[in-house]
Amino acid sequence: MTHEKKAILMVLSRLLDYPDDTFFEEKPSIVSFIYEYCPTEAIQKEVLKGILPLYQLSLKDLQELYVNTFDHREKTNLYLTAHELGDSSKRGFALIELQQWIRKSGYDYMGKELGDYIPMLLELLAVAWEDDQFAHLSRRVAYGVQRILTNLPENNPYKAAMELLMRFVFEPLGSEEISLLEKHHEHADLDELPYPIMYR
Repeated sequence: MTHEKKAILMVLSRLLDYPDDTFFEEKPSIVSFIYEYCPTEAIQKEVLKGILPLYQLSLKDLQELYVNTFDHREKTNLYLTAHELGDSSKRGFALIELQQWIRKSGYDYMGKELGDYIPMLLELLAVAWEDDQFAHLSRRVAYGVQRILTNLPENNPYKAAMELLMRFVFEPLGSEEISLLEKHHEHADLDELPYPIMYR
């Protein structure tokens, strides 16, 4: 994976986490990071174009947008196993397996979210050793990101930011690969989910 791809993963990992008081304070550092680690000028412009609209909102409006976009939404939540398995009882076991692999990889996550939290997995993919398990996880995360994008309205600022992942980092999944990943998905009765448990 190129340095540019890893940089975009790191940037989106931060921007897709819940926006707190430090969100706007970190903007200069994130912009500098993009210029330093995305040396291609065209990609610099596209990345900035995708993320800067988020910084034009007030913190209150951004937090409300975040909650309305991602929290407890079946089709746009930020939890990988929820996209893969939905309301299936298999989700707990899949989460345990993923957490075990994360620990074995040596990645030290300091957050409070579950192990399938997509922003955390983006950061993991930016720093993890690239092997067969890495490649498999990358495709799984790509599926989750692609599913979220399919269900986000065009005028949602988070859509433009997340589209950077599919344009510059992940290869789009074909219909056959999507069908394979969706075969164990069980739909919840309601769009409002009783999970994931939020720790904010």
